[in-house]
Amino acid sequence: MRATTIHAPFDMRVEEVPDPVIQNPTDVVVRVVRACICGSDLWAYRGESARQPGQRIGHEFLGIVEEAGAEVRGFAKGDLVVAPFVWSDGSCDYCAEGLQTSCPNGGFWGSAGSDGGQGEAVRVPHADGTLVKLPADAASDDHLLTALLALSDVLGTGHHAALGAGVRKGATVAVVGDGAVGLCGVLAAKRLGAERIIALGRHTARTDIARAFGATDVVAERGEAAEAAVRELTGGQGAHAVIEAVGTEQSMRTAVNITRDGGAIGYVGVPHGSGTGLDLSVMFDRNIALRGGVAPVRAYIPELLPDVLDGTVDPSPVFDLTVDLDGVPAGYKAMDERTALKVLVKP
Repeated sequence: MRATTIHAPFDMRVEEVPDPVIQNPTDVVVRVVRACICGSDLWAYRGESARQPGQRIGHEFLGIVEEAGAEVRGFAKGDLVVAPFVWSDGSCDYCAEGLQTSCPNGGFWGSAGSDGGQGEAVRVPHADGTLVKLPADAASDDHLLTALLALSDVLGTGHHAALGAGVRKGATVAVVGDGAVGLCGVLAAKRLGAERIIALGRHTARTDIARAFGATDVVAERGEAAEAAVRELTGGQGAHAVIEAVGTEQSMRTAVNITRDGGAIGYVGVPHGSGTGLDLSVMFDRNIALRGGVAPVRAYIPELLPDVLDGTVDPSPVFDLTVDLDGVPAGYKAMDERTALKVLVKP
């Protein structure tokens, strides 16, 4: 089969790799129908996250079960399924608590020795604890498939950030970051009943999506100017809930400085310098809470799936460029150069 591999910074290749096979009786093999490139994949692409030459990549996919191990109970050949970006056994204490990302038998797609989602097929360990079955008729609905793909990561991650920030009905929410996760944070805040949603972003194409997703205001400034703008919009107080979806020093500092006293920050931006944007004495004095981290999206898919199926929530606009498997290297380049927001892959 063919799959995307990474060999060095900016060196993405689509190569022949061994076909996935059942290795354990709890495995299934999934033929990938939809995959995508994540903003977090760009850290490997740029050489800021170490990868072994030839390592597989990609952690967001949905597809059709091609083969199931002897101990798999919930899935059979032909089932349409979506995979969260972490596999998990579904039976440990962490999984029972809805924190599948800490499962001791879990792992990330594209980690060393595992299959990546940006290919033709994937071996899925612990299928019963990992996968979620989708309606069979969704396989023939191109638009719905694209929306459902967001359940593998960005929609659940945006939801995780909104929960961490304590978004509630009637709240004022600010979203730092105009990438796919930040935009899904806007969707999540709207879904949870936020009355006012302030999107921070400088790219009109992205902030237009934010407005369509429910943002009531857009702040295009950065740094201190952005902080002043949010303060002005909120009568000097700041937002009750702030979603931080970038992970840099500046984005975290901005998040702290636009949070209302007694408010909370939900952080899901992969950290690359964000720790230096935190001043615990400021947060202590102003009673600001910080919650978040890697999102256990497997816990959220059952809750979010019905809203995606009935169209109440439609995250599909975050995918603004579609490529086939051969086009994946160009898709990375487009996202790195910010000419694409999020690239959809149709193997």
